[in-house]
Amino acid sequence: MKVTKKELEKSQIEVTIELSLEEFKPYIEKGALKVSEKVKIEGFRPGKVPYDVLKQKIGEMTILEEAAHIAIMKTVDDIIEKETAPRQPVGQPSVNITKLAPGNPLEYKVTLALLPMIEIGEYKGLKLKVQEAKIDKKDLELALQDLREARAQEKLVDREIKDGDKALVDVDLFLSKVPIEDGNHKNLPIKVGKDYFVPGFDKNLLGLKKGDTKEFSLVYPKKHHRQNLADKKVDFKIKINDVYEIVKPELDDKFAAQFQLKNIEELNKALEENLLNEKKRKMDLKNESEMIAAIVAKTKFGDFPDVLVDNESNNLMSELEENITRQGGKFEDYLKHLNKSRNELMLEMMPNAIKRVKSALIIREIAIREEIAPTDKEIEEKIKQLKEQYQGQDNILKMFEEAGYRSYLKNILTNEKVIEKLKEWNYANTGNQQKS
Repeated sequence: MKVTKKELEKSQIEVTIELSLEEFKPYIEKGALKVSEKVKIEGFRPGKVPYDVLKQKIGEMTILEEAAHIAIMKTVDDIIEKETAPRQPVGQPSVNITKLAPGNPLEYKVTLALLPMIEIGEYKGLKLKVQEAKIDKKDLELALQDLREARAQEKLVDREIKDGDKALVDVDLFLSKVPIEDGNHKNLPIKVGKDYFVPGFDKNLLGLKKGDTKEFSLVYPKKHHRQNLADKKVDFKIKINDVYEIVKPELDDKFAAQFQLKNIEELNKALEENLLNEKKRKMDLKNESEMIAAIVAKTKFGDFPDVLVDNESNNLMSELEENITRQGGKFEDYLKHLNKSRNELMLEMMPNAIKRVKSALIIREIAIREEIAPTDKEIEEKIKQLKEQYQGQDNILKMFEEAGYRSYLKNILTNEKVIEKLKEWNYANTGNQQKS
């Protein structure tokens, strides 16, 4: 077997494989057998048709094509593994038959992308400083107000709108006296004091009551998400349908009891602790990101194959779409809100995709260099924890038993171990870091 390798741009390679006629003959026999099992020829049982009879009946190229398929399936994996080592292939290889004719060798070419070469820079002793998480009185006050709003009740009232009220409003938007597309809204809920639509809109509702109408104009901000309205004067016509007073509960022991707490002091303490933990988590992620960025800045990368960046961009898009759906929204509405197509948003995500690819490559390289990996026992313990967490959800429990999931979990745990080691190596006060 003759194998030649050619380097292509963007971390791709092309491998040409040639099987001599002698090497190809066993596969031709297997191909003929497989074809003969599918073809009905009078006087012969399936799988027992002589080669010459079969060739005359269906044509020799049909046999050779089947033989080539069998030969490629048998040889391609070992060749890819040998020719790409120690680098790792990315995505699916492209396989094309380049020579196939009676009485001739078989030749086929494999084109595939590889992880780019990486010259990792300094990743120990960077003497970085952990940014500590802190909360102040204002954070606690805002959190308490959010809790009050979440537990507030709406009371229908027959009076003029005041700050803090909610109103159901019919709204029509016009640009140069022409109705704006998607600018007609019926019974739109507006909370006065929340700057809905555009700064200043809700203030125009103050003093109005049910049945009142009003016309006014506002200039949209220069960086508004609706680009066709940005920095333009928009005319509004509104009608008030209903007015609701938002009645918030008092911050007292009775309010704290709704959260199974004895008094307001316990609520303040629990809320403060939750806020601090959340800020620690976010600050920890920020510290990790800045640490990896510092290593990226000292590292040289080869060209990225398109498939690597495209896959990561698709991952980012899927994560965004899943997050919007989980919150009860529709991704198409989100795109409409941004006034962007899916492809335009994907293009905007490209820099973040490249950033994530670089981070992943660095973590992988450090894991290999430092021989960092979870033990089989650690993997089993993690799977046991997950099984307890998802007890009763058979579809998820079944996934934990798959070999592919073990490989995925091993990669996740390896990444976590690398991050923890990097913290030890690069932060003087790593003991104050909250673990992810």
